[in-house]
Amino acid sequence: MSLDGAFLHLVRAELLPLIGSRVDKVYQPSREEIVIALRGRDGAKRLILSANSVSARVNITEAAFDNPQQPPMFCMLMRKHLGGGRLTDIRQDGLERIIYFDFECLNEIGDIVTNTLAAEIMGRHSNIILIRDGRVVDSIKRVTDDISSVRRVLPNIQYETPPRAERLNLLEVSPEDVWERLKGSPERLAKRLLSVLEGVSPIFARECAYYAARDVDIACSDLTESMRDKVLFYLSKAKKSLEGAAEYTIVSELGGKKKDFCFVNIEQYSTAMLISHAESANSLLDGFFAAADRTERTKQRAKDLLKLLMNSYERVSRKLELQKKELAECSEREVFRVCGDLINANIYQLEKGMTKCTLEDFYSGEPREITLDARLTPAQNAQKYYTEYRKLDTAEKMLTELIEKGGEELIYIDSVFDCVSRTENEAELAEIRRELREQGYLRSGKSDEKIKKTEPLRYVSTSGYEILVGKNNRQNDTLTLKTARAADIWLHTKDIAGSHVIIRTAEKGAPDEETIMEAAELAAYHSKGRSSSQVPVDYTAVKFVKKPAGAKPGMVIFTNNKTVYVTPDEETVKRLSAGKG
Repeated sequence: MSLDGAFLHLVRAELLPLIGSRVDKVYQPSREEIVIALRGRDGAKRLILSANSVSARVNITEAAFDNPQQPPMFCMLMRKHLGGGRLTDIRQDGLERIIYFDFECLNEIGDIVTNTLAAEIMGRHSNIILIRDGRVVDSIKRVTDDISSVRRVLPNIQYETPPRAERLNLLEVSPEDVWERLKGSPERLAKRLLSVLEGVSPIFARECAYYAARDVDIACSDLTESMRDKVLFYLSKAKKSLEGAAEYTIVSELGGKKKDFCFVNIEQYSTAMLISHAESANSLLDGFFAAADRTERTKQRAKDLLKLLMNSYERVSRKLELQKKELAECSEREVFRVCGDLINANIYQLEKGMTKCTLEDFYSGEPREITLDARLTPAQNAQKYYTEYRKLDTAEKMLTELIEKGGEELIYIDSVFDCVSRTENEAELAEIRRELREQGYLRSGKSDEKIKKTEPLRYVSTSGYEILVGKNNRQNDTLTLKTARAADIWLHTKDIAGSHVIIRTAEKGAPDEETIMEAAELAAYHSKGRSSSQVPVDYTAVKFVKKPAGAKPGMVIFTNNKTVYVTPDEETVKRLSAGKG
């Protein structure tokens, strides 16, 4: 899935009212994206430009961003060259996947110059490039000869557009012109459309084939006369969509995960996918990529934490394997005790200097050969075997305890990993870093006093019950052990890392079944089981939840629990978050 040139054409049309706006501020929330705050006659707007390979795009955004305390170098450069500048034009060459933003700015000596910002939306080759007088000032991704043999993108060199294939622009040609390129070709219709038309995506090409023949794999040479008419009609309809009659369509999996989008209605998936629509191209892109962007930003900011946790998990896992092998060896300790017993029982038959003996094992009734130390007396040999037995017996008890603690540590690391994966801003990451410092996983760093305290997530059930969800282990402890009352209901995914969830019952009494199921969905959604179809969730009264002495943050034990099975649903989470029961 990627943003095609045709859809970008529609985005550009919606951006044109921004012409005349001035650059208020420039931000760089992550390594491959910038946000430009514009102020014009219609108020303030924020324009996001992303060069991320997964979510490359240009659109007006309503999303909130958590910006780094120290702006990156490219962000500082953008502020220097675009700050206070006026947007004078937004250009696109045909249906190419590049949009140019022209800004009228003042240079270092106060002269008016035009700086152009090129947003190249091309999957993994996406880039954001600042240009002046046809030369590259800098780019968010520098491209050297080692990276690309086709084109370099480096400061102070001439800007060159990416290589462009000779394709037809649907806005400039008739459907009949397109048909002339299609007819008789042995290629599949969908594949042929991609090579003939400029700026269209695979989902559009497949939809055309499906509309014409109810077959996304049909060859152009197999198209009948009636199918030809359908192709022409579909292309004519698509042209009108690009001219202002678009149907902004989102394709999602049955579980709710967004998979693709297009500017025409999509029917090729029948009931295998969910189809929804957006009001505009910009709102579609903003909603489509919001979740993916949050995840990507978190990954970038939490890269050091994720690496630390992975290394810690591997270290503890390796230690556990060695301890389990040692424990298996301890199972032979009874042999040493039996040998000691047999030597003592037959000590009158043995003499110092013997290296081995064969004695009847009164436990099994079979003869047993026993190795002796010739330097020791029979009594000393017996004691040697008893010493080895006691050593292994003690080792077994210690190893059993160590293995149990190691297993608990793995569970804890897994829980922290889950918390990190669900963080949405730097404040939440800071809380987790503080927790890891307290547990000895991180060296002492910034003062905890500087860390902004975050609050648990708050939801309201359909029946009006308040539901609180912890964001990290420290918050889970506070929520369950301090905030919650004895009669409140506590929920947690069964044997799966996740948040503590509390149903407040003080004012309304015991919650109904619907509220418990909704809270269980929240618990499943805020856990590692978010993408699963059936997630088990335990629940019990808070008074039955205890924290063992010395247990790590977030770790509790509970009794008197019941279990329900739920399917996490993002739409339910959104509804409850808004308090619209």
